[in-house]
Amino acid sequence: MKKLLSLMMLASLAVGCEKRPQPLEIDNALTPEEISAGVFTPEIMWKMGRVGSPSLSPDGMRLLYTVTYYNMEQNRGVTAVYVRDMNSGDTVRLTDHSSNASDPQWSADGETVYFLSDRSGSNQIWAVSASGGNARQVSAFDKDVEGYGISPAGDKLFYVQRVQICDRKSSDIHKDMPESKARIYDDIMCRHWNYWDEGSYLHIFVGDMLNGRAVVGVDIIGAESAWDAPLAPYFDMAEIAWSPSGDRLAYTCKCSMGREYAVSTDSDIFVYDVVPARTTNICKLLPRNVEFGAKRRMPVMQGYDKYPAFSPDGVMIAFRSQRRAGNESDKERLFVRDCSTGEMRDLTADFDYNATDLVWDGNGRIWFIAPIEGTHQLCHVALDGSPVEVVTSGDHDLSSLTMAGGRAVVAMTKMSQAAELFEVDLASGELTQITFVNKEIYDNIPLCKVEKRWVETTDGKQMLTWVILPPDFDPNKKYPTLLYCEGGPQSVVSQFWSYRWNFALMASHGYVVVAPNRRGVPSFGQEWLDQISGDYSGQNIRDYLSAIDDVAKEEWCDESRLGCVGASYGGYSVYFLAGCHQKRFKAFISHCGIFNFESMYGETEELFFLNNDYGGPYWDKSDPTAVRSYANSPHKFIDKWDTPILIITGEYDFRIPYTQSLQAFTAARMRGIDARLVEFENEAHQVFKPQNSLVWNREFFGWLDKYLQ
Repeated sequence: MKKLLSLMMLASLAVGCEKRPQPLEIDNALTPEEISAGVFTPEIMWKMGRVGSPSLSPDGMRLLYTVTYYNMEQNRGVTAVYVRDMNSGDTVRLTDHSSNASDPQWSADGETVYFLSDRSGSNQIWAVSASGGNARQVSAFDKDVEGYGISPAGDKLFYVQRVQICDRKSSDIHKDMPESKARIYDDIMCRHWNYWDEGSYLHIFVGDMLNGRAVVGVDIIGAESAWDAPLAPYFDMAEIAWSPSGDRLAYTCKCSMGREYAVSTDSDIFVYDVVPARTTNICKLLPRNVEFGAKRRMPVMQGYDKYPAFSPDGVMIAFRSQRRAGNESDKERLFVRDCSTGEMRDLTADFDYNATDLVWDGNGRIWFIAPIEGTHQLCHVALDGSPVEVVTSGDHDLSSLTMAGGRAVVAMTKMSQAAELFEVDLASGELTQITFVNKEIYDNIPLCKVEKRWVETTDGKQMLTWVILPPDFDPNKKYPTLLYCEGGPQSVVSQFWSYRWNFALMASHGYVVVAPNRRGVPSFGQEWLDQISGDYSGQNIRDYLSAIDDVAKEEWCDESRLGCVGASYGGYSVYFLAGCHQKRFKAFISHCGIFNFESMYGETEELFFLNNDYGGPYWDKSDPTAVRSYANSPHKFIDKWDTPILIITGEYDFRIPYTQSLQAFTAARMRGIDARLVEFENEAHQVFKPQNSLVWNREFFGWLDKYLQ
């Protein structure tokens, strides 16, 4: 049977290689006019190459990464794979621009690079020599491959595909009604993030590699299992990991459906033994309050458990774990499990920050990225119980950690710099830039200046606030100033680079931006983070006003030209401030914000979020937190709205449905307030498509310029 499958697969490979798409033309050079003007614009931003997926070769001598470029006229982009010699700096592009190439991975011997490509008409696994050339198709499965991983020995692989589990479409249920377009449900979670549940889910398959070709594998999640692995809605393949020997596969799964899925974050780490085929949930093996080591007692993991990573000897598994089910923003602890004894330990119990991007170094240490005071830094911790050490410092965000051969590479962003790759000196923490994808832009276009200030809040705390200044800032001039309201709500205002909420664009357009790390954001300890849950309308709103009032005292700030902008929770913040700002602001912009708490509870999908942050459903009159939350819904203060507002939303936004924006727009216009609605029919919670982004920016700055310039 295996031979027959291999022959069928090889025949498909031959057919799939017949045609190649035409390359996408990339023209990202600055024009003479753009260089002469020297102003950072949305058009220039979309000429930038977007660096991602860094991966060091097993010996640490070469680096894989991707760069994505966009063609505005064709309204699409293309991703190519590059390899860099870490010593000489010589760089070769391994794939062309005729198709997308993503998720590059090394073979164990460093001679072959695997990647995903749609060049054959569907997304399949390909391979190319690490020196370039001789690309060949590795898989030819019946459906797109969403992600994959080759085992260390190269004899097996996992791959992720979509599997139809149950019928949701009426044309499938009522087969005599083929033209019917209904979807039919018996439980909640009918839709998630930006898609309707039509009965298909991502499953992990494990199969053999035969003569360098991928053979159809076994669905290790189960043919009848109506859940995703990796987890929706992000489907991050980093949630799956091979053991060093290739005999086990660890992965993340949330084995629940419907109401149970909607009200809990409880996911677990599973380990699949290839021979004999069996699966173990390592997070539910022990009873409550079991002894975890000699000193600590703690409950079984009930929140998110994600991102398993085997130690180099395969004895330990590290993973990120949250304690509380229903709180997606609980502290992300770094746990390790001894596979032989079952002992589990929390290595960051005394470290009041999250641990992400876990990587073992082979010397008994785990390296990770942590958000610390509005930045993201590289840290490590040993297994011997010693404290966490923070290795890097500076006002930057580090991410995408890769380590091999005693080397480490990270991606770095700043508010004035898109992602570039840097090598880290593991002893000193010194960072050395090794990619310069957007050098032409930085050499010719000044972006912004960023200042850090600590603002005293109304309850006597110190709040980090970033102040982003125009590149030609003159303290003797007066500037219109924007209060930026962060989304999440539990996401940090760090040194991020965004292609939607881009501070450099705002500053280059002549605005000062005030970006406070108000209550409810990570990187300032769990107490600061937790405070916002159940208190949306309280201290964090006062924090916003403390930040803008502090900056408004500056001679260069024009108090008569203040604006307020934000998305998601930040969009809610705009709506709430519109009813209590006491004439501070002259213009508001809310993107996909929450307007009506009661209807939001019935329209969104992951109800654990609202149960945690609102205190429960609107009909629960016995819970004082819930009663207070719903009493302070922005729609109840519409009578106090008096300021022009631009409202933006996406039709495929199912997290904060576009109907929330429609309600706000209707209320504003019925109140006689100058308002504008921008609705994208093919976007969800964010705006990703190139031409939509330019429209977004034109409307955004057009509205601000109308009222603040």
